[in-house]
Amino acid sequence: MPLLPGAEPFRRDGGRTGVLVCHGFTGSPQSVRPWAEYLADRGLTVSVPLLPGHGTRWQDMQLTTWQDWYAEVDRELRSLSERCERVFVCGLSMGGALALRLAERHGAAISGLALVNPGNKVHDAAAPLLPVLRHVVRTTKGLADDIAKPGSHEIGYARVPLHAAHSLRRFFQLVDAELPRVTQPLLVMTSPQDHVVPPADSERILGRVSSQDVRQVLLERSYHVATLDHDAERICQETYDFIARLAPDVRTGVESEETAPGGGA
Repeated sequence: MPLLPGAEPFRRDGGRTGVLVCHGFTGSPQSVRPWAEYLADRGLTVSVPLLPGHGTRWQDMQLTTWQDWYAEVDRELRSLSERCERVFVCGLSMGGALALRLAERHGAAISGLALVNPGNKVHDAAAPLLPVLRHVVRTTKGLADDIAKPGSHEIGYARVPLHAAHSLRRFFQLVDAELPRVTQPLLVMTSPQDHVVPPADSERILGRVSSQDVRQVLLERSYHVATLDHDAERICQETYDFIARLAPDVRTGVESEETAPGGGA
């Protein structure tokens, strides 16, 4: 199936610090592209993969599971790790859960996590019925476009396939159980007014990880897709400052063409 306009993956080589950015459930790289471009414009090597079943039509997503989505970001992380000295992972919504799973599995190979409204649980009252309901009802209403900023739009599906929602619920349970294994520096940016993922999910994550270097930022002016909302610029700046604090050569400009992926000596 052809991709929805704007849903294409994004990749740009820069210096020896890599950043993997993960988009959310039923969304696409478009929802995090300004975030990714901001970091790439400052010399970082940035990758935003398109998750399987996303960016085309909801029927394609019906055939995928969390294992497919995780396998894609895992491959991208390994690719960045081969080309970069250090890698950070960013994520929006389910992308935040994918980032946490990567941190749980890869440990010191990840230098830090920057998450925006990370998901931890499917809160719909019908969620416990998904194992059965998904065989009776194919879809429910979509989650896209929870944005306060007028004129801002997220490319996403108008319907949520329930097979995929069931897999997402199982994935959240798996990630939650292993949160104590997350030890990396953690930046969590949370919208108090979020109509898709409640702030309680951020609080749950912050309360269960073992990270010692933790900071939470409240995005008071934005809804769920804060990366396209009023606080988008703040998210970009906070993320860059977080990375630069942990990798000082990013800000000082020590990274150069000679040390960039594919460069000389």
